[in-house]
Amino acid sequence: WVARMMMMGLHFLREVPFRTVYIHALVRDERGQKMSKSKGNIIDPLELIDAYGADALRFTLAAMAAQGRDIKLSTSRVEGYRNFATKLWNAARFAEMNGCVRVAGFAPESAKTTLNRWIAHETAATAREVTAALEAFKFNEAAAAVYRFVWNIFCDWYLELAKPVLTGPEGSEKAETQAMTAWALDEILKLLHPFMPFITEELWRVTGEIGPARDDLLILTAWPKHEDLEDAAAEAEIGWVVDLVGAIRSVRAEMNVPPASQVPLVVAASSAETRERAARWEAFIQRLARVSEIAFAEVVPAGSVQLVVRGELAALPLQGVIDLAAERGRLEKEMAKVASDMARIDAKLGNADFLRRAPEEVVEGEREKREEAESRRARILEALERLKGAA
Repeated sequence: WVARMMMMGLHFLREVPFRTVYIHALVRDERGQKMSKSKGNIIDPLELIDAYGADALRFTLAAMAAQGRDIKLSTSRVEGYRNFATKLWNAARFAEMNGCVRVAGFAPESAKTTLNRWIAHETAATAREVTAALEAFKFNEAAAAVYRFVWNIFCDWYLELAKPVLTGPEGSEKAETQAMTAWALDEILKLLHPFMPFITEELWRVTGEIGPARDDLLILTAWPKHEDLEDAAAEAEIGWVVDLVGAIRSVRAEMNVPPASQVPLVVAASSAETRERAARWEAFIQRLARVSEIAFAEVVPAGSVQLVVRGELAALPLQGVIDLAAERGRLEKEMAKVASDMARIDAKLGNADFLRRAPEEVVEGEREKREEAESRRARILEALERLKGAA
């Protein structure tokens, strides 16, 4: 097709139709088999579009388009990115319901609150990351960057931290947060448009019905470029809150702490800056991490599970909340099972006959199982190491 279009362009128009060609990898079925009618494993893109939407399929193919690797297409991946589109739509609805309307002439660099400065910083960083990946034809990295920003940073953290402000009394902080939310949502639509043109164009139209009139369709809008929104101080503060809550949630999950149980958080030998941060964000940390209180101490209390967040030591006193000895026994038993699984997989992968005779997708499946087992082993080791400090 490339050669044909080149010859046709030169013959009829006397000019080169394009100078850059991107040749993507082969699209296989979910087991890595080449699609064919005889195998009966053909995936009809029209059926996927009818079931999950064109945007979900486009994003799936982009997210899986790693250079030098064939795409193993499965309906579950397409369904997952359909859910991502739903998440974006719900975020836009949340913004609309909370009065987040675009403000003419709004300048994100003029934001006063730390949270709003942080989301402006993260938006600019994501725009640079997506741009660099697209220019290098690393479409999977571009898709991963915008996905992570929308789902994790904007929806899971920014909107969650902004909720009390957006639902609170009127004031300058609320007005700024509403304007910043609307601005960030606009930037998201621009960054997502190459991957999900239909839902982003529709949201661009819907959000444009309130506030200043849109100058153009989304497809004709300039690509985001923000060189003046870096804010290391805001990133350090909100990043600390995000990392702390994430670490507490991980410990609770690893140690089987009952979801309804609230445990105290002890920040040990902390700097004055950390104490001030903890005081400013105490209510958020308590709500998001199921923490009953935040205390400060020079040493970690006995029976505590330790965690390090950006160089600062913190601890969760779990003595009496869970049976530490029983939890250690459970983890050691699970470690033995993982070690057994890894030994079995290593024996297979070390067998030359198996590697020669087994289908490629079976060998690849064993390698993936090995990676998953190694990841699980690392998590168990980390949990056991934390329990040592609680002994």
